[in-house]
Amino acid sequence: MFVYSVKLERDKQSGSYVISCRDLPLLNSVGDTVEDALLNAAEAVVLAISIEMDERRMVPLASKAKKDEYLVGVPVLVAMKAVLHNSMIETGTRKADLARNMNLKGPQVDRLLDVHHPSKVQSVEHAIYQLGRTVRLGPVEVYKPNKSA
Repeated sequence: MFVYSVKLERDKQSGSYVISCRDLPLLNSVGDTVEDALLNAAEAVVLAISIEMDERRMVPLASKAKKDEYLVGVPVLVAMKAVLHNSMIETGTRKADLARNMNLKGPQVDRLLDVHHPSKVQSVEHAIYQLGRTVRLGPVEVYKPNKSA
């Protein structure tokens, strides 16, 4: 769901590896090695998700990987916050409504939606539940090029 396919290209002039993502057009990342580029891409995915949320746009779900693309996942808490954000948009729930339903203050809801804040997973899960949703997790192999697509 939030494991994104990224394209890795070598820049001939600098020798660096450049990362881009079809699903997150704002994502751009570089690295001196493939490993560095992919580690930087993981941080760039979180930043791109944060920008989408700040702009109050739906966080795009990941599309199926194409041949030779790498998979980059996000931390579970970031994925859950993206689910909460998307669920609020889908249900037309405002922050004030969620705060009232959960008996929270506005800044507490802001922190639940801040991908850089270390919220408790249980708190984000409870907020998602308040919107009539739940989160399903499962393992996905990452950092491997998809050669079979």
